[in-house]
Amino acid sequence: MTDIQLVKPSLTASVVDWLVDGAPGAPLSQDILLHLCERLMDCGIPLFRSAVFVTTLHPNIMGRAFYWRKDNPIVEVGEAPYSLLDSDEYKRSPILHVLEKNTEIRRHLSDPDCPDDFLVLKDFRDEGITDYVIMPLEFTNGEIHAASWSTCQPGGFTEAQLGGLRNIQSALSRLAEIMALKRVSINLLDAYLGHQSGAKVLSGKIQRGDGEDILSVIWFCDLRQSTELADTLPSADYLALLNQYFECMAGAILDGGGEVLKYIGDAVLAIFPIDPKTENYKEACYLAVNSAREAMSRMQTLNDERQASGLAPLGYGIGLHLGQVMYGNIGTEARIEFGVIGAAVNEASRIEGMTKLLKRNILISGEVATHLEPKWHSLGKHSLRGVGGEIELFIPPKFV
Repeated sequence: MTDIQLVKPSLTASVVDWLVDGAPGAPLSQDILLHLCERLMDCGIPLFRSAVFVTTLHPNIMGRAFYWRKDNPIVEVGEAPYSLLDSDEYKRSPILHVLEKNTEIRRHLSDPDCPDDFLVLKDFRDEGITDYVIMPLEFTNGEIHAASWSTCQPGGFTEAQLGGLRNIQSALSRLAEIMALKRVSINLLDAYLGHQSGAKVLSGKIQRGDGEDILSVIWFCDLRQSTELADTLPSADYLALLNQYFECMAGAILDGGGEVLKYIGDAVLAIFPIDPKTENYKEACYLAVNSAREAMSRMQTLNDERQASGLAPLGYGIGLHLGQVMYGNIGTEARIEFGVIGAAVNEASRIEGMTKLLKRNILISGEVATHLEPKWHSLGKHSLRGVGGEIELFIPPKFV
């Protein structure tokens, strides 16, 4: 037996201990796979390629995959959309078989009698891979995920080398489950609270009253004639319409660097926070205004499509304001949410309400306009319902 074929039990045990200890020195999932493969090669297991596949709980992502190759110092990370489930690539993959059957699959590609029953095997042969094994990673809740290993060693893996890989299977499953739970927590908080709010909750800001005063550009937008639309459309059609509208508005906010805090019926409340250290007023105002322009462009595209289908265009209003808000946990002891409150939030809502009266799609306050170039056009000062004093409102110069 050659040195490369020899699996040293003591070193294999040290890899298990490293995994059980939480893979110190490898804070991210991709770091864990990188260091794991390096340690396995030090044990005499001649890896060429490895991958870990973990399904996840996310509205848009079915799962994540981590790919390591001996000739690439960086572990590549991929996210699989739910549409992959219907693809021939997935239906004819060994991953699906492992997830459904909870059994190990080995394809000894150097054996002329090896079955050619998975699409990926041809690519593996073209790469010079001689042996491929994919093992289930079973979580404590019964979920099945997978890890695969391949080699270019002539003749494939020895039984001792396969034994070394199987030795780490349980420990890798436990660590993969821990990392997956962390990822699910982040995914869900991002999806339901927003990235910044979710990060604050994860950092321990979970008690009612936890919060801070911040300066921010506040975005408030609303859909016109939503009551009439809800009354006249089937519920499924109205829900689809709302999602199209939110994709235009909230999608533009997120793509533009903002934080969507809340959907209030057909309204969206969002913020573009100002960094207290850099006092980046101008940047925050431009991010908010550029996101509004993008949202209006998306709405125009949506309305063009609706009119082409014989449907009426959707009306909407966007109001932007700049001010201080309290950003934190509010609610009851039994049900709290992370959001913003304060006079500036109410003023942003009232500014949006004026878009209907003034027949404009967007209005911004003087607090935002003062940081913009070229200067926006003033529509004068207006009294807002429930707001003491008048607020000067502005529209983009090209709309004069």
